[in-house]
Amino acid sequence: MEQLHLPAASKAAGTIKLPGSKSISNRTLLLAALSQPQRAGGIVLQGTNIYGLLKSDDTDRMLEALKCLGVEITEEELDGKELLRIQNPTGKFENKEATLFLGNAGTAFRPLTAVLAFSNGNYILSGVPRMHERPIGDLVDALRQAGANIEYLGAEGFPPLKISPATVRNDAPIRIRGNVSSQFLTALLIALPLTGKEFTIKVIGELISKPYIEITLNLMAQFGVNLHQSIDRTQFKIPAHSSYQSSGVVYVEGDASSASYFLAAGAIAGNVCVEGIGTESIQGDIKFADALKLMGANIEYGENHVTASKPVKNKLKAIDLDCNHIPDAAMTLAILALFAEGTTTLRNIASWRVKETDRIAAMATELRKVGAIVEEGADYIKITPPAKLVPNAVIDTYDDHRMAMCFSLVCLGGVPITINDPNCVAKTFPNYFEEFAKIVS
Repeated sequence: MEQLHLPAASKAAGTIKLPGSKSISNRTLLLAALSQPQRAGGIVLQGTNIYGLLKSDDTDRMLEALKCLGVEITEEELDGKELLRIQNPTGKFENKEATLFLGNAGTAFRPLTAVLAFSNGNYILSGVPRMHERPIGDLVDALRQAGANIEYLGAEGFPPLKISPATVRNDAPIRIRGNVSSQFLTALLIALPLTGKEFTIKVIGELISKPYIEITLNLMAQFGVNLHQSIDRTQFKIPAHSSYQSSGVVYVEGDASSASYFLAAGAIAGNVCVEGIGTESIQGDIKFADALKLMGANIEYGENHVTASKPVKNKLKAIDLDCNHIPDAAMTLAILALFAEGTTTLRNIASWRVKETDRIAAMATELRKVGAIVEEGADYIKITPPAKLVPNAVIDTYDDHRMAMCFSLVCLGGVPITINDPNCVAKTFPNYFEEFAKIVS
């Protein structure tokens, strides 16, 4: 197994330009592929130009799938900026027979499952073994309520899947649980407008990760589909005759989840600025900076940047926080707990259990290697830091990009650390460790 040895460090300073947001990138790719071209004065304008797209394993899986489905995708340069152009004259997938391998990309697998369910074709979707362990039953059940024809090719409730043409029906509201994965609701919201029929979606129970749903709704509106939602976000209505229209140009903002590691480094050991997100961000993980402020860090917001610096006099302090709104960035808070006075409790994180790995169990195991006292529950984790971090810990990453990036921060406690399988960061941030090395010393 490949390993990366990070030397002991005590300072973090500099400016980092963020890669594009994974959540925005894959949603944008799919919506652009489902959009009819703009028309002006009888002239059909060329597709959708996307700037700032994240280049990673997850977006590669989406791009491969869209090409396999018949979407024309080209990479170009315009005015000195790289862009990706998506063109699909009909807004429908021309290929009606396809077998798609989607790796461990949940942001590709879930929405493509829903979209292909209403694409009038025959498709097989599969992924890596871990993807076949990630539940998808709630989404399939919801799609079947709308007439989708989906079969499990392995264990009931899990990929791989076989999708056949649907017999669409909208005679009753579509009911879906809200406390499993926001990606299921996102997939449903994106797919149902393809039917052209009016639908009502009712969310049963608490809706987790609401900010990710806001990203979905925001991007759908950019592509011409506006939904009606109840104030408490328990009901969504898709109007009849909805259709996606190319927005012409899309600029993908920086990834707020990726920003968390660099902002945390600044809060622990110096002053770090991240560029690509700011006061206008549509991502919920921008609120991670507010959690840093609660811990005592100094935070400054700009229109297109956020800066975090360590407290001038005191250490960071422990927090007890409901992390439902920042589930991915909350993992970084678990590492910050090692540098805080007191016991940090992160609550409402049950979704960690069904991510790239069981993140609650993985985080507890690896935190104990560096000396922390950890208590884990079904939907929470409590972390008490050691008096001194254990040097030379060897951290397993479970093929989970966020585990690797989170534990890189431990070296800022003045101890060397080894990261197993560091290349797993390619899922969302292929050059993470090169960027991290630029700010630590």
